[in-house]
Amino acid sequence: MNPRIVDWRGRRVWLLGASTGIGAALARELHRRGARLALSARSSAQLAELAAALPGATAWPCDASDPAALAEVASGLQRQWGELDLAVYLAGDYRPMRVADFDVEQALRLLDINYAGALRFTAAVLPRLAPTGGIALFASVAGYRALPKALAYGPAKAALIHFAEGLHLELAPQGRGVWLVNPGFVATRLTAGNDFPMPALLTPEQAALFTVDGLAGGKFEIAYPQRFTGWLKLLRQLPYRLYFPLVRRLTGG
Repeated sequence: MNPRIVDWRGRRVWLLGASTGIGAALARELHRRGARLALSARSSAQLAELAAALPGATAWPCDASDPAALAEVASGLQRQWGELDLAVYLAGDYRPMRVADFDVEQALRLLDINYAGALRFTAAVLPRLAPTGGIALFASVAGYRALPKALAYGPAKAALIHFAEGLHLELAPQGRGVWLVNPGFVATRLTAGNDFPMPALLTPEQAALFTVDGLAGGKFEIAYPQRFTGWLKLLRQLPYRLYFPLVRRLTGG
């Protein structure tokens, strides 16, 4: 369904959302495998520190909410490299939200970072992709179906899943790749504040390895860890009359 990326030597990769968490771990892993890296995030200090630790990597600070900044970085990379072999959108934010604390402004902010930012990123990179290049979009298993405490985060990730599916329908016939990455729980600053058990919790380094293995496998969706995501995929198939009471019982929601 996708090109298999096995040899990373010399591949031109732009990571947006690379300063911490999965993004930073993926940058380190791809650098170890020989990729040429352009690293972007809002945090210029953390980004510069990471780039300095990865010889040859370059830091391109920018905000996913700023289309002009994204276009400027994309143009700069085009001048430097010519084309992109892989563009990866990892930028995201998370805030647990239920009806009792529903905040429409915060919900819209999460929608902008987790979904609209990916649209802006895609618009910036599409004209600059190599003929066999591709885009990887990080969504979440929280986008499969509604879950408690995810009134804002879940819908944004669901929209991103749908967008990735549409991109794949368009780009796959051209020989270009579109990868949808749906991680389960990963220990990052975003999940550190969760007050509920997180089954099959991964480190960012484990998530990075799962991602790289998935890019080598040629599938459209890279979901991990399977011991957790498999159960959520099963729940996704249930009718509402079974899904709602079961999720309430399993989550205490």
